[in-house]
Amino acid sequence: MSTMRRDESLPGLIQRDTLQIGEVAEQVGLSLRTVRYYEEAGLLVPTGRTPGGFRLYDEDAVDRLRLIRRMKPLGFTLDEMRSLLAVRDELADPELDPERREQLRERLRTWAVLAEQKLATLREQAGVAEDFVVGLHGDVERSRTGPGDDHRNG
Repeated sequence: MSTMRRDESLPGLIQRDTLQIGEVAEQVGLSLRTVRYYEEAGLLVPTGRTPGGFRLYDEDAVDRLRLIRRMKPLGFTLDEMRSLLAVRDELADPELDPERREQLRERLRTWAVLAEQKLATLREQAGVAEDFVVGLHGDVERSRTGPGDDHRNG
């Protein structure tokens, strides 16, 4: 597993612990192509680049990708992902006005309800798929013997 390292390639800037794109992809369990796709879609931003041009990401980018990875199986769109990330980003501001914070918390609660609904739908689909698999196994067992065979398994 990769470890964060000091980025010495950003002279004059505050040094940050960063990872190259391949390390991020490995940590999160995504392909390089997928990480680049999410970057192009505006869901994450590299914190910089190495002198050789390789993208550098911080722990926030890793956390964002983990969140995106959890949203994907629930069928969230890129726009929905972008919207939730914006809410979370704004909530992370320690100087956020209390009234705005409450508005954002309410939006976050709405996201939680939506995720629960998507999960319920996914569970229902999994149940249908499990029934289908059981039925296919039954077909396999019944096909062992021909029609009218006295030795059929019930």
